Amino acid sequence: MNAQHSKDPLHGVTLEMQINHLVARYGWSELGKRININCFKSDPSVKSSLKFLRRTPWARAEVEALYLASLTAKPESREAPDALPDDDPWGNWRGNTPE
Repeated sequence: MNAQHSKDPLHGVTLEMQINHLVARYGWSELGKRININCFKSDPSVKSSLKFLRRTPWARAEVEALYLASLTAKPESREAPDALPDDDPWGNWRGNTPE
């Protein structure tokens, strides 16, 4: 038997799964900045977002586009705590004074 595989990256991925993934990756605050819709900014929840996105095709398209972009993007790296700039006022707290 030949198994048929869809080439659509959204195949089998529900809208709720997309929202949960984006919230886990960016958080509600950053998500509201990236996609300017009130359901992400004002008292956000998965339930209210689903209700709005199911009725608003343009907003759903933006969520799907961000979801796809987040799958291919590298995770945002954070600097190591040891990589402090030289002019950091707290840089010497460990006794790291220049000789």
